[in-house]
Amino acid sequence: MFRERTIEPGHGSPDAPRGSRARRFVLVSVGVVLVGLGAIGAIVPGLPTTIFLLGASWCFARSCPWLEQRMLNARIFRPFHPWLTGRVTRRARVSSTIIMWIAITISAGLFLWADPPRWWGAGIVVALGFVGTWFIARQGYRSTESQ
Repeated sequence: MFRERTIEPGHGSPDAPRGSRARRFVLVSVGVVLVGLGAIGAIVPGLPTTIFLLGASWCFARSCPWLEQRMLNARIFRPFHPWLTGRVTRRARVSSTIIMWIAITISAGLFLWADPPRWWGAGIVVALGFVGTWFIARQGYRSTESQ
């Protein structure tokens, strides 16, 4: 159903991990923490999952591609597979962006409503919203006719 990537490190593969051992270790460590947060988010309502899995996928793709493949094949993350592999419809991207910005507006409003207003909190929430929008906009999509 989904395309499997074959990794042969050392054979000039474009997917072969690059960089020093220390860099790869840090990326794998960050990726494992992000997968853990994503797993908790898949179970606990209200905790985001997709953004953690996107970050973990990015880390694993640059350090240890077999871990990325293992994460993609995990049953708990199956509902997020289209986001991780870039197979998201335009309608899903638009609706998720709208819902995300509604939540961002409410969160920023709560920061500004506090006494005294917490401008820094509202700024961080809005900045993270732009990062999330950037991730969503970068995702490829397939038209609903081809699915």
